[in-house]
Amino acid sequence: MLIISNYHYIRPSFNSEFPSIYGLTPKEFENQLIKLRNLGEFISPQDLLTNFEDVLQRKEAFFLVTFDDGLKEQIFYALPILEQLKIPAIFFPNSINHKENKVSTVHKIHLLRSVMSSQDFLIRLSLEQSGLTEKEKERAKEVYIYDDKDSAILKFILNYKLNYHQQEKIIAPIFNLFFDENEKKEELYMTEAHLKELASKGYLGSHTHSHYPLGLLEPDVVLTELQVSKSYFEKLTNKSINFLAYPYGTEEVCTAEVAELAKKAGYEIGLTTKRGMNTIHENPLLLKRFDCNDLPGGKSYRDLKNEIFN
Repeated sequence: MLIISNYHYIRPSFNSEFPSIYGLTPKEFENQLIKLRNLGEFISPQDLLTNFEDVLQRKEAFFLVTFDDGLKEQIFYALPILEQLKIPAIFFPNSINHKENKVSTVHKIHLLRSVMSSQDFLIRLSLEQSGLTEKEKERAKEVYIYDDKDSAILKFILNYKLNYHQQEKIIAPIFNLFFDENEKKEELYMTEAHLKELASKGYLGSHTHSHYPLGLLEPDVVLTELQVSKSYFEKLTNKSINFLAYPYGTEEVCTAEVAELAKKAGYEIGLTTKRGMNTIHENPLLLKRFDCNDLPGGKSYRDLKNEIFN
């Protein structure tokens, strides 16, 4: 069976006026890898690509380590630990940060939420909770299980109720009041040299071009998002990009139609954020993936272990 662990932010401290960026410290990351190594074997992306059926049908646990968003701190703090422990991984950046020199809207939101409360953010955006049904509020809590109620509702409205044009239109001017985009872009993301280094190790995949929720878009837009990113990274690195991690990764955005479009774009492996282990008969373009907090050493493992491993 295959267990995929996903990481985003790896940094020494997560202190901010309004906590909104969450992740692991380097020591927490290292400790979790050691715990996982005692439970199974780490495999490389190429191992999975070459031995897909065998990995999924074996009773032994195989672990694949993944990172979304192409953040520079993953290079500075996570990669040295991986190399020290001789553990392979795969990193999924968005091409918009390099091809268009932009900060992804999702990260603009993270940064803004670090300087204002979720309630203040909702007020500044002129968005009302009353716009959500009770069912949608419950779904918000299911999707964002690590957030408080206001934060979950804010994130659900932004990511699922607004289309990407609306989201970018309202976020950009507020972001520019607090931050310099060029400065933050350089601070946040890997350089092209970093991407080339990862590709040379077989550690590079695609997180699409713009970090949009693909299942909420028209098919032609989805295909463009998939193709632009793949083409950019392949041209930059002279390596094939066969792995894809879907932004947000929930059932709403990782539909069977999206998987078919990913296959059409030339991807062989696609990763969602639906929790679970991968065994036989999985669609290789809709593999399940755990947040690192769900696994041994994670903040939520004690509460979720029976749900995950039974």
